[in-house]
Amino acid sequence: MAGPIALERMSMTTIKLMPSGKEVPCPPGDTVLGALERAGYALPNNCRAGACGECRTKVLAGEVDQGMVLDMALSAEQRADGYRLMCMAKPLDHSDGAVIEIEYGTLDARPKLFPPRDRVLCVVTEKIVRTPTIVEIRIRPVGDPIRYWPGQYLMVGDERAGIPPRPYSIACAPRADGELVLLVARVPDGVTSNWIHDDVRVGDRWTVAGPYGTFIGDPGTDTPVLCLAAGSGLAPILALTDAALRRGFRHPVTLLFSARTANDVFDDGLMSWWTAKHRRFDFRVTYTGDDPPVGCRHRGRVPAVLPEITPDLSQHSVYIAGSPEFVNACVATSLELGADEQRIFVERYTPQAVADVPPPDQLSG
Repeated sequence: MAGPIALERMSMTTIKLMPSGKEVPCPPGDTVLGALERAGYALPNNCRAGACGECRTKVLAGEVDQGMVLDMALSAEQRADGYRLMCMAKPLDHSDGAVIEIEYGTLDARPKLFPPRDRVLCVVTEKIVRTPTIVEIRIRPVGDPIRYWPGQYLMVGDERAGIPPRPYSIACAPRADGELVLLVARVPDGVTSNWIHDDVRVGDRWTVAGPYGTFIGDPGTDTPVLCLAAGSGLAPILALTDAALRRGFRHPVTLLFSARTANDVFDDGLMSWWTAKHRRFDFRVTYTGDDPPVGCRHRGRVPAVLPEITPDLSQHSVYIAGSPEFVNACVATSLELGADEQRIFVERYTPQAVADVPPPDQLSG
């Protein structure tokens, strides 16, 4: 037994988080992102395939194999400045004492994440068509429930059948029965989303991986909250709102949803129930299509109507989820309205993609 243990120690690279100096072991073949997540550290990420750029981090010392990444996710200038995408970066040196130093800033203070699990067997318990382009899938793990923070996502697919894994946000706060809700938007050329829409049936067995992602915001939020969503971007917003309302969040929560037509609005029954039960919750829809429903309160894209709803965001925490274009436009407008950049949390859904509760040590189960 002495031989394998010694070999393991020699081949383990250390990732050092700067400026704190905290250390994380990274075994051969593992990515920096994977090692950080297994150790319970949050790092922004989305596609896990070198396409979105969310996990872009500066490497201060040591060498990594960057692997295949898209230029739009990591430009030549950024590479020259030492930035790498942690979802694809693998340490090159695994000799004894090898260290990779990365710029981690103040994120050390964020809550630790639950380590992701691979190949969790689940059963599809319900499939509901919510809009012409969005279907709701409910699944339950056969074994232990998946522990996650609201706002995180799962990887779903069937590689044996040629269905590549893709990320789908969990649209509910953790439940005692372990049931998970996913909202899947059909992407015209998306193999996985079309498989879920057309071929998945109630009773099917899935293997999923997760949780992943860092769209968990600040669990200690003590400000009014504004949530902005479009399409299936509503999923992580629902999870975050569900958790906040369940625990008796005492500040106002406004959820503004962007829809083209009335057919694109879903979960309006849940929104009505939340509005009746929680007097500080306010759900609004803004319509961007040419034929909005009679009596609608808001028309136009979110950046255009936001000033009339919340003209001053200097005291708000802002959560935004949707396409990169939607998120970027909403961030720009939020900043113009006085929002603190440190209190803006975003989840960008990229087409190339292949994730408020007590801290983990206070959760049961």
